[in-house]
Amino acid sequence: MNRPEPARTDAPEPANAGAPAGAPAEEKRRRPRLASAPTPYLRLLTVTQFAFNTGFYAVLPYLATHLGSGLGMAGWLVGLVLGLRTFSQQGLFVVGGALTDRYGPRPVVLAGCALRITGFGWLAFAGSTATVIAAVLLIGFAAALFSPAVESEAAREAVRHERDTGAPRAHVLALFSAAGQAGAFIGPLLGSLLLLLGGGFRAACLAGAVVFVGVLAGHARLMPRADPVRKRERERDWNRERGADRAQTPGTVTRAAQRGRSSWRVVFTNRPFLLLCLAYSGYLVSYNQLYLSLPVEVERASGSGAALGWLFALSSLLVVVAQVPLTRFSAHRIAPRTALVAGLAVVAAGFAAVPLTPAGPGGLLPGAVLVVLLTLGQMLLVPAARGLVPDLVEDRQLGLATGALSSVSGIAVLAGSAATGALLDAPAPVRWAVLAAVPLAGAALAFTLPVGRGGKEQRTRAVAG
Repeated sequence: MNRPEPARTDAPEPANAGAPAGAPAEEKRRRPRLASAPTPYLRLLTVTQFAFNTGFYAVLPYLATHLGSGLGMAGWLVGLVLGLRTFSQQGLFVVGGALTDRYGPRPVVLAGCALRITGFGWLAFAGSTATVIAAVLLIGFAAALFSPAVESEAAREAVRHERDTGAPRAHVLALFSAAGQAGAFIGPLLGSLLLLLGGGFRAACLAGAVVFVGVLAGHARLMPRADPVRKRERERDWNRERGADRAQTPGTVTRAAQRGRSSWRVVFTNRPFLLLCLAYSGYLVSYNQLYLSLPVEVERASGSGAALGWLFALSSLLVVVAQVPLTRFSAHRIAPRTALVAGLAVVAAGFAAVPLTPAGPGGLLPGAVLVVLLTLGQMLLVPAARGLVPDLVEDRQLGLATGALSSVSGIAVLAGSAATGALLDAPAPVRWAVLAAVPLAGAALAFTLPVGRGGKEQRTRAVAG
């Protein structure tokens, strides 16, 4: 049953008849080592994610302090500004995804980088509430442009790489996630260094802008000018529909506009994809507790929030060190749906363990257990969730779907933050039990999804071929 495959693999060899006799054997010996190596485009996207987060996190951790102590804003206004930044980013991801599907990733990424440079430069010199809000909205919208473009391209290229080499897509996406976390780890160190050197918040903003100048220049030079798949689809549609388009009257809606509306309708009526969004929302609502419930726990346990930074560093360091080995292990053994369910279950265990963990040194052991388990769950489920998206939507809708995954989850986080914030005054066992129920509900929804193209299946095919 598996014997025709090797015959197809060997078919191209006669074309190299003029090559030395040992060349085909040498090529076969080298092929397994080279097959799993990321393509130059995948390396560009991975480095991009690292640079994005380095520039971003050189500024973000110090924004609240700058607004409160530096500009004298009231606490509620600081919270409003930070909330607007989150909404202008996560809530508008779907816009960036739709623009990526319409125009391709290159112009969207370049426009997002240019807006981020402008936003950081503006924020460095903003002194009034109105200018700060405008700069922060611009910074958030910039991410809403380039992040869905880069993430959808990474997912698309991971699928192609999997198809060409048999290497599980989750491994590629794990490299992508680890690069982003490495940037999230190094960015605050860069910002701290600038603050220690006396540069202040303005220097951090300008340093972030410089990072994005480098990203903009690199992508202007290296990013492909046209997506081959999208180009072929446009040419096919044009050849099929140019006669019909010419016959339309000025008041008639063009077919391109109809296709655009159809893409939105198809994505947002796709039941498995919406279930994935809801399951992923359970993770993001839980992850947001690092900024909401964890500080309360650290304050309760140690009497101050000084240790919070160390716990955040622990989370980032875990991802940098363990993301790729963990995903390499899981991608070859379990299907994406299983990894998603397991990751959400581990996150739930992190919340359930907080009231059950005896206080360790300084009373921080329960918080450390939460951070470790939540991070391990994240490392399992995020590559799996991103790897499932190409299985649930068509390729030409991948940008829109990638943006929608974050936007739907971002809306859930806004609602979930208000609800979980009301639990902060509840008894600890009640609070942590409710928080554990959120990712458990996500795991139950994830269990209804298609299995996805698991690494085990791909590995079997690759060996057979």
